[in-house]
Amino acid sequence: MLEIVLPGRDNLILHHLVCDVNGTLALDGQLIPGVANLLHHLQSSLSIHLVTANTFNRQAEIDAALGTTAILLEPDLEAEQKAAVVRDLGVEVTAAIGQGANDQLMLQEAALGICVLSTEGTFTPTLLASDLVFPNIVAALECFNHPTRITATLRR
Repeated sequence: MLEIVLPGRDNLILHHLVCDVNGTLALDGQLIPGVANLLHHLQSSLSIHLVTANTFNRQAEIDAALGTTAILLEPDLEAEQKAAVVRDLGVEVTAAIGQGANDQLMLQEAALGICVLSTEGTFTPTLLASDLVFPNIVAALECFNHPTRITATLRR
C-alpha cells in the first residue's frame, strides 16, 4: 500500500499499479533500461499488473525478466479491457501508466492516471485524460518512490 497526501483533497491510498507494456515499459519489445529494477522495488508497496496486446510477441521474455504474468488482451478490444482491469482491481486504489490510444480509458478510470511521453509516441487524448505527465517511464516509476513529488504536483 502507498499513501499519497493531497492537501485540500482526499489522500490517495494505492494498492495496485497497472502498466501498459509496449510504448510504456518497453520499446520495440525490449524493456526500457531501469524499468525492471524500479518495478522490482515497487512490488514491496504496490501490486504490479501488466496489460498488453503483445505487439512484438516478446511478453514471455518481459514476464520472465520482471517475475510477472501479464494480462494478454484480445485484439481490437484493448482499450475497454484495460479499463476493465482497473475497475476489477478497484478504481479508487489503482494507479495506471500508459501512453497509447488504447490507454486513455484506463487512465481515466484509475484513481491516478499517469501518461508518459514515449519514443514510440504519445496519443494526445490519452495525455489529456491523465492526472500527471512524465517525460519518460523511469521518471514516472520513480515518483512512487518519492510520493511527495506527486503531492507537490497535485496539491490545490
